[in-house]
Order: sequence, then structure tokens, then C-alpha cells
Amino acid sequence: MQEQNSQEGTTPAANTDYRPRELTKADRRKRMTAIGIGNFMEWFDFAIYGYFAAIIGAQFFPSGNETAEMLSSLAVFAVGFISRPVGALILGPMGDRLGRRTVLIITVLGMGVVTALIGLTPSFATIGLAAPIIVVVLRLLQGMMVGGEWTSAATYIGESAPANRRGLHASVVTATAGLAFLVGTFFATALTAVMDEDALNSWGWRIPFIASIAMALIAVYIRRKLDDTPVFEELSRKRENNEIEATTAGVKVRAFVLTLAFAGIFGVGLYYFVTYMNNHLSGPVGMDRFDALLSTGIVMVIYVIFNPLVGMAADKWGRRPINLLGVIGLVIWPIPAFMLMSTASPALTVVALIPFAFFVACTAVTNNILLVEVFPASIRSSGAAIGYNVAYALLAGPGPLIATALVAATGMLISPAFYVVAVAIVALAVLWPLLPETKDTDISHG
Repeated sequence: MQEQNSQEGTTPAANTDYRPRELTKADRRKRMTAIGIGNFMEWFDFAIYGYFAAIIGAQFFPSGNETAEMLSSLAVFAVGFISRPVGALILGPMGDRLGRRTVLIITVLGMGVVTALIGLTPSFATIGLAAPIIVVVLRLLQGMMVGGEWTSAATYIGESAPANRRGLHASVVTATAGLAFLVGTFFATALTAVMDEDALNSWGWRIPFIASIAMALIAVYIRRKLDDTPVFEELSRKRENNEIEATTAGVKVRAFVLTLAFAGIFGVGLYYFVTYMNNHLSGPVGMDRFDALLSTGIVMVIYVIFNPLVGMAADKWGRRPINLLGVIGLVIWPIPAFMLMSTASPALTVVALIPFAFFVACTAVTNNILLVEVFPASIRSSGAAIGYNVAYALLAGPGPLIATALVAATGMLISPAFYVVAVAIVALAVLWPLLPETKDTDISHG
């Protein structure tokens, strides 16, 4: 069945004996290191906005009402997701035409520059209405860069990995993103612990934003030394010889719909876990901010460890069962998790978030493998980027904003769980009947 799904709607290549070159173990280690470092930097930049959302709201959207300021800040967080499909439309086709490596260099440099500029933007008290306008524009640009980074990194790693270890290699992208959120958590915790509140609110929060430019330059230097993937090299050869296999509209639509489902639930789960939980615990729940950051940081360590384990499981047992396990978990567990967190106990918060982290890891790693395996090679960069980022713009980006609004509207501390559960149910309804097992798919085809 999986062979049917991977080949349906295509015509054979003129030279069926040609195969992508094999990489050495040293080449693969170099590629994983380069992608991991750049991915870490990019997601550290994106994460710190979420961690300092409350402070950013007060700095750029002052209203005197903490809930209104938080909603404004999270609305701007969501704005960064709205522009991601635009970035995908620009950067995705570039990846298919100019190479996966080219896009990876553009995104990591662009992200570093834009994030540093957010850190340098004067507050509302200094320049008035221009401050929030500048932040919104920069968030739009930041979202465009991220719109190309994640799927390009997943594609590059997937196309460079041995066929029987794509899951483990894919976990490099998700684990380094998790590590970036982890370091962001502890960075925020450290700043909160060592700085007085006035200093943190006025200038301390800007430190990690401005520092991102140095990390970006390091990442660009590393990525410039990479070659492109063997699959893209073969794709270039096929294009020169007019041997690109045709892909039907039906195959494209099916891949797009599947991507909306598996990327949508992954994105919602991830941003609840890494962005919203801190603000929920230190806000409506009333937990001390340091305790909230420490609790979520502990669980983030466990999440990072989960990723390679999930990758190995997906290589052994397949993508479909691991992905569906994660989706079903996000149907069942969020309500009990939010009930435990509502106690404001750091210990019970850790208990609540460990299973949540595991289910998110299942959707995260399989998301990255499936982005490579459901799209033919010739449209992989553009198709994966557009599908993934549309899902994020529609579902994941507004997630923290919707969660905050649900608490404000209902007064129920468990109400944010309803959104996760609803998205997971819809995703399950799509994935259960439609998601094929793609473990043995030939990713050089198409």
C-alpha cells in the first residue's frame, strides 16, 4: 500500500538506474551538526519572544491591564505565524530550484538580524505608536524566515540520512529546537533570578534578542561549508535532462491535506508546551514566575531526550503508529494535565507536562519525517513549506492567544485544553483513514 501511495500519479524517470550518491558517516555528522546549530539559534530567537511575552506586552502595548497587554503581545506572536506562508511561498520554491542549502543560509541570517532589531526597538514610552508598529513589522519578517527554516532543515536532514535512520536523523531538528526552548527557559529563569524587576522589564529582556546576531553569523559560517543533498543533486541532473517525473494534482492535494493535519496538531501542542504554559502558570494559575520557568524547564529536558527515542521508534515500527499515538494522546491528556497544573504545585505541574511532552515529541519527529516522505522530490521544499506553514498560521500561531482568551472569557483554568483537544480530534479524523505508512518510500522519486 505504501508503494502505491509513493508512486501514484507519477511516470518513471528516463534513467531508472541512477541513484543519489551515498554520504559517508563523517559527511552525515557534519550535516547534522550544521543543521542542529543553525536550527538551535533560529528557534532560540523565536522562543525568547514567547518567554518574555508579558514584559513585551507592557513595553510595547501598555494599557494598564495585564490581561489586555498579554493578549496584545500574544496577538503579535500570532502575527509571526500569519507571515509564515508568505515566507514559504518565496523560500520554498527557492529550495526546489536553487537548493536546500541556499534557503538554510538565508533563513538563519535573516532571523538573527530581525531578532536583534526587535531587541533594539525603543519602547512605547520612548517613541509612542511607532514602537508597536515596528515590532509588528519585525515579527512579520521573523515569521517569514521561520517559514523557510523548519521545513528546509527537515528536508535537508531527511535527504541526507540513510533510508533506515530517517527518524533518528529527523529528531536532530526537533531536539535542537527543543534544546533552544530549554536554553531560552533557563536564560529567562536566570535573568529573572539575578535582575530586579525594574531592570528586567526595562532592558534585561533585550539581552538575548540582541545577542542573536552573533549566533546567526556563526551559523551562517557553518552552513556555507555544506554541500547540497544527494537527492537535490539528482533532482538537478533530472531537470537538466528533462527527466522530472510528473506529479498529479490528486497526489499534491492529498499530501497538502495530510500536512495540514499532522503539522497542525504538532504546532498547537508544541506552542502550548513551549510558549503558553509559562505564561499560564505565572499568570492565571498564580504560580511564582521562577517556579513556573523551572518546572517547564525540567520537563523540556525530558522532551529533548524523548526526541531521539521517538525517532528510533519511528524507524523501527513506522511513522503511522507513532504519529497516531501522539495525536490520540493529545486528545486524552490535555484536560487532566490542565487540572493538575491548576493546583499551582510545581511538582504536579511536572507530572502533568511529562506525558504532554511525550505526545508532542511523537507528533514532532514524525512531522519532520512525513514532510520529506509524503511529497515528491521536485516539489518537496515548496509543498512541505506551504502545507506546514499554512497549518501553523491557521492553528498553531493563534493557539496561545486562543488559550489566553478562553481563560479570560470562561474563568476556567482548564479551558485552554479544549482547543488542543478539538484540533487533535480533527487531525485524528483526517490522519486515521488517510495517513499511509511511508517508512520505505523512495524519497528521490518525483
